[in-house]
Amino acid sequence: MKKNWIPEIYYEEADETGLTSHIPFVAVPDGEEMPNLLYIFESRDTGEFEPGPDGEDLPVQQLDLHQYADMAALKENLDLQTYDLVRGALGLEPLKTASEIGKNITARIRSNLQ
Repeated sequence: MKKNWIPEIYYEEADETGLTSHIPFVAVPDGEEMPNLLYIFESRDTGEFEPGPDGEDLPVQQLDLHQYADMAALKENLDLQTYDLVRGALGLEPLKTASEIGKNITARIRSNLQ
């Protein structure tokens, strides 16, 4: 059985003008695939403290687990109606509407470049 590869999330430095435009990225090693689902903990200070190993005050953290799915995998495996329901639940336009908006934006950019 293949051991699960653990992806690492990277960020470009704030002053860099790199490939990802400051969007986090995952460097996928040879022989591995980008996972279809990422689990990420949200960590928040509770404002409370508990004693540490040496009696020092340590802040108490609240951890909530979030799951982030690959939209390409959902699009490939769901019918259009269900996929649009998922998009709507995430605050996105239906795919057909989003595609039209994207085409209009691309057309405006192209006309501005001419």
